Amino acid sequence: MAYKLLRNLLFQLSPEVAHEASLDLISASERLGLLKPFVKLPSADPVEVMGVNFENPVGLAAGLDKNGDHIDGLAALGFGSIEIGTVTPRPQAGNPKPRLFRIAEREAIINRMGFNNLGVDYLVENVKNARFSGVLGINVGKNFDTPVEQASDDYLIGIRKVYPYATYITVNVSSPNTPGLRDLQFGDSLKQLLEAIKEEQQKLCIEHGKRVPIAIKIAPDMESDDVRLVSDAFKQFEVDGVIATNTTISRVGLEGCRYADEAGGLSGAPLTHASTDVVKALYAELGESIPIIGVGGIVDGASAADKIEAGAKLVQVYSGFIYHGPSLIREAAEAIASVRR
Repeated sequence: MAYKLLRNLLFQLSPEVAHEASLDLISASERLGLLKPFVKLPSADPVEVMGVNFENPVGLAAGLDKNGDHIDGLAALGFGSIEIGTVTPRPQAGNPKPRLFRIAEREAIINRMGFNNLGVDYLVENVKNARFSGVLGINVGKNFDTPVEQASDDYLIGIRKVYPYATYITVNVSSPNTPGLRDLQFGDSLKQLLEAIKEEQQKLCIEHGKRVPIAIKIAPDMESDDVRLVSDAFKQFEVDGVIATNTTISRVGLEGCRYADEAGGLSGAPLTHASTDVVKALYAELGESIPIIGVGGIVDGASAADKIEAGAKLVQVYSGFIYHGPSLIREAAEAIASVRR
């Protein structure tokens, strides 16, 4: 009830202003010790994925804290992992505003942020200064003005810089808001990128004396043949994990809604089934060989459990967290625990 009242107040602000205000409030409350009375943490339910021990299977998806400014505050809410970014080698402003739209009646969000961030060096300093000692994923992307043909250069810069500080790294090739980015999910482009990433990972493993797993984040807008082909590439290059899925360019479920025609990626409840279908299709191809992290349209315990039953080992939340608050973390964790018994 308290979160619903707070959300209704924040929803009086523009989405991007509310986004920043919410994160500032979470961080300030954590520093002052004000979160504990209001947040009931989920029970510990450890799970090992990609060689990493997660305290519980419900993580925060990338995009909420792009620069790592709010790691400690978000961690205090009970997430089993925190993923920050997407971060690029150089700072960039992102797309012109307005670029974030709520469709509250469908529990959905459209964004065309465009990887707005302060650059990887800024993020790394925040990570170094954070007190959080849990699982931290860092999501890396390419700058908008880097040609797609040279995208691997940007990804390798990001991987090198975050490698010493990340528990795992996510390579984002699936945002619809950077021109040409999704082309990297297919064919020779994907294979060349994966080859470069795996070679760099091996070098960094020797250099730093530890192996940091690298996951690939893919889009939900794939046909069955696409899923089969990317799965073959993931197996060929022994990818550590797959995050399924990013936002969708589909507008199914938004018929008649204001903002339905806005450009950008759609997240939230309308994505639930499409994302779960991709998880299921991936699992049919990958089985237990490569773990899947399910994200997209998780708005309650049932939708979280569905991702697990479709083949995911972990889940991540973002838009559902915006609409339902910290109670979603506990609800999702409890639902997952019930289907794993």
